[in-house]
Amino acid sequence: MPELAVELGPDAAAAPEVVDQVAVARLYGEPLFRLPQDLYIPPDALEVFLEAFEGPLDLLLYLIRRQNFNILDIPLASVTRQYLDYVDQIRRHNLELASEYLLMAAMLIEIKSRMLLPPKKSAETGEPEDPRAELVRRLIEYEQIKLAAARLDALPLLGRDFLRAQVHIEQSLQPRWPEVEPDDLRAAWAEILARAKLNRHHTISREQLSVREHMSIVLRKLQGRRFVEFQDLFDAGRGVPVLVVTFIALLELSREQLLEVTQAEAFAPIYVRLAYTPT
Repeated sequence: MPELAVELGPDAAAAPEVVDQVAVARLYGEPLFRLPQDLYIPPDALEVFLEAFEGPLDLLLYLIRRQNFNILDIPLASVTRQYLDYVDQIRRHNLELASEYLLMAAMLIEIKSRMLLPPKKSAETGEPEDPRAELVRRLIEYEQIKLAAARLDALPLLGRDFLRAQVHIEQSLQPRWPEVEPDDLRAAWAEILARAKLNRHHTISREQLSVREHMSIVLRKLQGRRFVEFQDLFDAGRGVPVLVVTFIALLELSREQLLEVTQAEAFAPIYVRLAYTPT
């Protein structure tokens, strides 16, 4: 940010202000009652800062508003003269910062020279063009942005204009329960189902089956029939345990020679009949 500064003369530097009503200064806590004769004060050490600007447009807008000029009808001669006076001030202190100000000064001089020439008519409207129009547009936009920034800066700011109030409340006085989301409930339910699959109970009932009883059933089926196919003696609808007991009953009847198991040829159907008892 370039600044307009005025350097104090040697007389101002030679008249120091009295500190503590006795010493003129303090060096590392020790009082000095007179300045050293060989004390060197750099030229930039004693400066009075008058105005500070953000850039060429800021300075130009300041010069226009300070003198209540109409921004739509800028007297370029007067404004340019004041602008160049300021540029001369900052050139003596910082030439690098003065470069962008010099560019604006060249633009002002170029606009002023165009105003001295006969005006050109616009191809769109046919009216004479104002060389200051583009500069006026930039100044108006810059002023609007600057005013908006000032309004934003005037708003209350946390830490600068006010502090956030903090109240400590004991948890025992005001318990705060955690919030439960639907996803949390779904995950908990899925975990319960997974645990239920790992813990399954099966009830096994014992069916009382009698081989002797099924031996009688087989004999009744063979009674009065010449041959019965082997698979017709089994009731598949009653389950595997009944089939096993029926098969054991057939083996037991065969061992006691109460029935015969026959087959006409290999891979032919197996038939069962009551054992023949000669009279």
